[in-house]
Order: sequence, then C-alpha cells, then structure tokens
Amino acid sequence: LRDVLVRRKIPGGAVTVVPSTDRALLLKLLTLSNLIDVVIPRGGEGLMKFMEAHSKIPVIRHDKGVCNLYVDEEADLDMAVKLVENSKVQRPGVCNALENLIVHEKAAPQFLPRIATLLQSKGVELRGDEKSRKIVSSIKRATEKDYSTEYLDLILSVKVVPDLNGAIAFIRKYGSKHTESIVTRNEEKGRKFTAALDSSCVLVNASTRFNDGGQLGLGAEIGISTTKLHAFGPMGLEELTTSKFVVYGDGQVRL
Repeated sequence: LRDVLVRRKIPGGAVTVVPSTDRALLLKLLTLSNLIDVVIPRGGEGLMKFMEAHSKIPVIRHDKGVCNLYVDEEADLDMAVKLVENSKVQRPGVCNALENLIVHEKAAPQFLPRIATLLQSKGVELRGDEKSRKIVSSIKRATEKDYSTEYLDLILSVKVVPDLNGAIAFIRKYGSKHTESIVTRNEEKGRKFTAALDSSCVLVNASTRFNDGGQLGLGAEIGISTTKLHAFGPMGLEELTTSKFVVYGDGQVRL
C-alpha cells in the first residue's frame, strides 16, 4: 500500500500499521482525539463493546449481521430455494450471510421440507419454532437467543409467521439493521417490506450476499456500517472523505 501511495506522489506514511497487538496500545490509540478523526473497528461483538467503552474518538461500528430472509406466501419457491441456499451456504462466515429464515405459514408446508433437505445435505443445522418443527421433525428447538445470534457458521434459525406484518415485526425485534430480503411475486408486498425496514440494505428477490460494497458499485469496501452517523451501510472510499468549502470574495457581506 505504501509503495502505491509513493508512486502516486502521496506520502507513504499515510498508511501505518501498529507494530503490536498489545491491547494497551489500542487503549492509548483510542485517546488520541487530537490526531485521529474516526475509528472503524472490524471484528466481533466483543471488539465493538470494547470500542464503545474506551474510545474518545467517534466510532463507526461494523457490527454483527443478523440477516433475515422472508419467504412470502406468493413467493416463487424455486427461486426461494436458490436464494436461501446462496445466502446461507456460499460463505457462512461473513456478515451478510443469512442467519434467520422466516416463512409464511401458507408456504411453510411445501417450502420447509424442500429447503431443509437441501440445507441439511450441505451440513447446515436448523433451529426453529414449534410450527416449523411440526413440519420438519429434524429441526432442533430454537431458543429466544438464537434469533438474535450471528452464527457465522452452518447454523440457521427458522421462524413461521402468519403474514408479512409478522415477518416485519420479527425482523424489527431480532435483526441488527444489516441486511433483509423478501421473496415474493407481489410487487406491493415488496414495496411495503422495503419501506417498513430501515436496515442498511433491503432486497427483493435477491440473496443477502449482495449487501457488499464491491457488488453495489463502491469499489474497495471499507466495511458495512451499522452506525447511521457518519456513514450507514456499505462504505467505499467516498464514505471516508469529508467536504471542505473554499469561498472567494471581494468584499461581500451577508445582509
């Protein structure tokens, strides 16, 4: 990185690596508000809590991704199978991987056996509510904590809901405002879903894995912010810049 900066006639010292992982150095770094404008931690929930407790500098959190996908009663179930598989299995250890699968009660009897067979063949452990377990007996019992957990692993929680409002209420309660997706043929429901949820990325008929700076055209991604100030959602280089206003006059005064 320094070599590239020098070739572009930018001081190489603009990129610096702290030469130690000693947590004491991090504590010192977090007090240097006169030298550092913003801190962007990338890591687990423990790191985020540590930053909140100790930083004297503004922090842009890249917090856990409890991502949700809702299969509506009017969903194309073939599409839904493909999207759930991609969202959960392609890279389960990343923040935009699926953690909660929500299914309309009218779609569940047909859809859950199909998706359970596929996911379990890929090594995914399913944990669900009583309604889902009555349909697929191999689903383990989910706890309240499971629905707010970012597994980053081949584990998926399942919830059966009565309608779209039930799905939205579930996501508002357990989600982390990271990524949500709905699978439906009904455009009005798609619009309602996107309007009702204020997560950093809300998708209609697409995999949660698309919430990514590179996929959304930002180039090199700094991360996916779950902090609404200063930046929210996928962050590229623009989100690390600030505006400077330069004004030239020849004696004007404000009236």
